[in-house]
Amino acid sequence: MEFRPCIDIHNGKVKQIVGGSLKDDKNLVEENFVSEQDAAFFAKFYKDAGLRGGHVILLNSKDSSCYERTKIQALSALRAYPGGLQAGGGITPENAADFLEAGASHVIVTSYVFRDGRIHFENLKKLADTVGKKRLVLDLSCKKMENGYRVVTDRWQKLTLEKVDELLLDKLYSYCDEFLIHAVDVEGKAEGIEQNLVALLGKWNGCPVTYAGGVHSYEDLDLLQRLGRNHVNVTIGSALDIFGGGLSWERVMELCGRTTVPAD
Repeated sequence: MEFRPCIDIHNGKVKQIVGGSLKDDKNLVEENFVSEQDAAFFAKFYKDAGLRGGHVILLNSKDSSCYERTKIQALSALRAYPGGLQAGGGITPENAADFLEAGASHVIVTSYVFRDGRIHFENLKKLADTVGKKRLVLDLSCKKMENGYRVVTDRWQKLTLEKVDELLLDKLYSYCDEFLIHAVDVEGKAEGIEQNLVALLGKWNGCPVTYAGGVHSYEDLDLLQRLGRNHVNVTIGSALDIFGGGLSWERVMELCGRTTVPAD
């Protein structure tokens, strides 16, 4: 299990938010933490720590008045750590090059691939052809429903008909290098992980998968490692002390396996 760091950007600021609270109207969101440091600061911090595979997420929509400020911050983080971070948030074949050329190792995509509640394979193939399978991460962030977990899009505001299960993972992983999966119901709440979702991901053993949502204790990390069978990677945001939480960064690093930066 690897630790995958995060830089979430909203209205031009690095933040930790409550996952289901994003609203496009007036750029509103429920905040857990707003950093005084910029995105490049965190990128350099992760670089110095020797961590790869973290994600930079633009939380504003492309038609938001704050999008350009958020994008400037995202690009500055990618330039500060070339090849070390992934970038997501409103990615399309038309703008993916902006982030890859700035230094993103991968682009992360949800909404472009899902249309009218279903997988839009034409868009998925176009994107995979444009950026290459090895540089594409599919975000299958999801909400818990009566019959399992279903993918949500558009900054977690729109529910699709696609169920997150082994069948969906099998169907999609030939197009991408990794999956990123936020458990939206617990994201940013630091109240515990979605155990059933982690167990589901742990049973599947295709491409790398990173789970995010609800980690708030060292016991959660142990549980995630066991349920995920040690091959589901983890992101922690609001619960980390670097984002105002109670979990020690150093202790989390001790408990998680890590991918270090090769020596120059």
